[in-house]
Amino acid sequence: MKKTIVFIHGMFQNAKSWEKWTAYFSQRGYDCIAPSWPLHDGEPAALRNQVPEALGDLVLDDLVMAMEIVVNKLDEKPIVIGHSVGGLITQILVQKGLASAAVAVSSVAPNGMLSFDWSFFKNSITIANPFKGDEPFYMDPETFHGAFANSLSEAQSSIEFEKTATHDSRNVLRSCMGTSGHIDLDQPHVPLLFISGTEDEIIPAALVEKNSKAYEDKNSIVEYAEFAGRSHYICNEPGWEQVADRVYTFLTQQA
Repeated sequence: MKKTIVFIHGMFQNAKSWEKWTAYFSQRGYDCIAPSWPLHDGEPAALRNQVPEALGDLVLDDLVMAMEIVVNKLDEKPIVIGHSVGGLITQILVQKGLASAAVAVSSVAPNGMLSFDWSFFKNSITIANPFKGDEPFYMDPETFHGAFANSLSEAQSSIEFEKTATHDSRNVLRSCMGTSGHIDLDQPHVPLLFISGTEDEIIPAALVEKNSKAYEDKNSIVEYAEFAGRSHYICNEPGWEQVADRVYTFLTQQA
């Protein structure tokens, strides 16, 4: 039986952001599922032009519940691969015993873990701004390039913005920092791989490494891989194949 991988996207993206990865892993014999979060299904350009009603009300628990439904419909526990907030959701699914192995790419960290990196604070505060209430965060090309795809040229970033960028709920990030984003890090768990990029302005590499080292069970497998020159857009920027290769190697070794 083919092994199934469930890919979970992060903020300001949807399932379209995993198209290269689902093709890559399908060619290597995996069944691939890439669901969009609630209110994120469709073409990114259409979602930007007509903002889904109640987008700003979405919180982390809504996303975890939606991904649990996807996973629980499968005949066996899947591999779960998540990016950014999707990486935190991945870790939560691992804690719930719903994954056979997992990969967290540029993952939001659990348990209110922070970085002292200025870019982390600046971008986190801009998104979570409490004075904006439940108003969605409207992603624009300038912000996308400056914070999300900063390793790309402005022209490259503009192309990627048009293809993959969505608006999102500020309440998702806010709730990640609360009790919904808590994980018991001293419990046994399935193999976990953490991946970071050295140029990530949203989730600094040091925070991803800190997250990986916070898992305390000595009998459980945790690996960490850092990619030089990569931004938060690590899953789609040039050289994404090297990241996918590292993930494939990890999964092959665990199998």
